[in-house]
Amino acid sequence: MSKDAPSRMRVAVVGAGQACAPHFRSLQDLQAELELAWVIGRDAGRLAALELPAGVRTSTRLEDLLDDNTVQAVLVLTPPNTHLDIVRRVAGAGKHVLVEKPLEVSLDKAQQLVEVCEREGVKLAVMLQHRMREAARALAQLVASGTLGSLVSASASVRWWRPQSYYDEPGRGTLARDGGGVLMTQAIHTLDLLLCLTGMPDKVSAMASTSALHRMECEDTVAAVLHYPNGAIGSIDATTAAYPGFPERISLNFTGGSATLEAGEFHAERMDGQTFHAGSPQASGSGANMMAFDHQAHRAVLQDFVAAIRNQTEPAVTGRSALQVHRMIAAMMTSSGSGAAVSLTA
Repeated sequence: MSKDAPSRMRVAVVGAGQACAPHFRSLQDLQAELELAWVIGRDAGRLAALELPAGVRTSTRLEDLLDDNTVQAVLVLTPPNTHLDIVRRVAGAGKHVLVEKPLEVSLDKAQQLVEVCEREGVKLAVMLQHRMREAARALAQLVASGTLGSLVSASASVRWWRPQSYYDEPGRGTLARDGGGVLMTQAIHTLDLLLCLTGMPDKVSAMASTSALHRMECEDTVAAVLHYPNGAIGSIDATTAAYPGFPERISLNFTGGSATLEAGEFHAERMDGQTFHAGSPQASGSGANMMAFDHQAHRAVLQDFVAAIRNQTEPAVTGRSALQVHRMIAAMMTSSGSGAAVSLTA
């Protein structure tokens, strides 16, 4: 390493469940930039079973990590209902935070989590990795350029499948641990990306229910209608009861053309015949194997987070920007409960 090259940033992981796999693969890819120092988990047996690089320390005590002043950043990959407490302690120790989605189990706790990091002066990024896919970034740039004109209508479809065995795991699909069902755990990625492309609607009307296919506390099927400030109308179709699971899809219609983004690939066409394309089809865990997806977008979020720390800039997926999808999900569930449309204007 040259004299001017930055040293590897020491990072830690809190959480050692199945969902950590793409994060560990990303850390492996970025080992020239990052050094994994600690993995913290509740289960000593699960920690012992991990295949970790030489020198990585493990512990069931968060305090061991907090006391290590050489660690600059922490990946919080635990269940949603633990995020606020862990982030409060990690940020209080002056360490930057990358947290797995959702931020927390409720909008109020999600807001508290963001405010904690802002108050402590640490970076906060959120693993809403669909924003970082090649096709999503290309489409976002095209929409922002105004090339397609003004938004007329939008739709987001997340027709995934989860077997009952998925929800039989303690805590899955409960308000206490996950904060909700299909919206908070699966569709949140597509809904977050939809908001990045269209902006926030000013009103939402929704219906949510649990289908006969699942025994669970929270919703597995949701339909919603969105109204945007410029008069555009949108729709949302989200479920984990669509066997065997289908690619998520966003369709956007504009005054000058249309665009479709489906599972990592986008196509757009202007009325004058000009066409645009980026990305390629990607698996996204839409079926029974929830881990059947590539980790490249995870790696992109992590690499951007590290760059933001080094360069003192904001991450691409900030905690405050992630609050938008939490606001919309909360409004959808409120609308479903009341039977009335809910305003999203501040």
